[in-house]
Amino acid sequence: MPEQIFSEADDPAAAERAQRRRERELRRQGQSGTNVRRLGVAAALFAVLLGVAAIAALAYRHFHRSTPPPVVVRTIAVTIPEGYARAQTAELARQEGLRGSYEKASLSSKYLDPAHYGGKNAKDLEGFLFPDTFELEKRASAASLVQLQLEDFKRRIRGVKMAYARSKNLTVYDVVTIASMIEDEAVSEADRRKVAAVIYNRLHEGMPLGIDATTRFATGNYTRPLTESELAVDSPFNTRTNAGLPPGPINSPGLAALKAAARPAKVDYLFYVVEPGACNKLAFSSTEAEFEGDVARYNAAREAAGGNSPDSCGE
Repeated sequence: MPEQIFSEADDPAAAERAQRRRERELRRQGQSGTNVRRLGVAAALFAVLLGVAAIAALAYRHFHRSTPPPVVVRTIAVTIPEGYARAQTAELARQEGLRGSYEKASLSSKYLDPAHYGGKNAKDLEGFLFPDTFELEKRASAASLVQLQLEDFKRRIRGVKMAYARSKNLTVYDVVTIASMIEDEAVSEADRRKVAAVIYNRLHEGMPLGIDATTRFATGNYTRPLTESELAVDSPFNTRTNAGLPPGPINSPGLAALKAAARPAKVDYLFYVVEPGACNKLAFSSTEAEFEGDVARYNAAREAAGGNSPDSCGE
């Protein structure tokens, strides 16, 4: 019997079975694609998590790394007393261990020019090295101290009213020069303004100032009694033999002396001498006769004190 050939069209059941096979194959292919997509998403999420973990680790190391100990800067406080001249401050700077030469550093500076204040013929920065307490690094240079003093002066001098001094044709440099003499001559605020008045009045009268502190500056003798030869020294700073102001300041005056020099008391005094037993107060007078009487009292008290200065507080 010859072989019979059947097609799916001829056998509905076979066609149905073939259709189900195709559907199952399509479902398998779809599930496989989904699985691939799921694997891709999972891999991407894993990569992101790895990146976040790496960043977190870096951040942790950054914020939790060991902090180096702070650098400790050792400092010293250097106090320049009011009325110290450059030579005296230079010795103090050496004692404090500052590096370099204070004398050289205080000759001139880019931070302050005395000519700006009327000191066209100034030889150095005497008078502008403001006395104060300054904090410096240990073993700092003397030049750094000079800079601080000059900056301090520039700040302080702005608070000194110069109108009265200018009305007398005095420059700021002249005021600083007067203040430096007041610093050596007077202690109390009232006496400072009276000493300033004596200087102004003597300048007006054309009289020598006769202030021995200027001679001490000229001779470098700041502590011992002045000798007759020192009092007669040939120097423009000898205000016994030269009328007018000395060529420049003789020390570093403080703010109180600067204010007194700019605004003297309204008195007609021409003389003064130490008042015996009055805690460094001064006796002022307007005439030579009054002055001679004050000098006699001073000399008598000095003799009674065994030749020592009778300027104690009388305790």
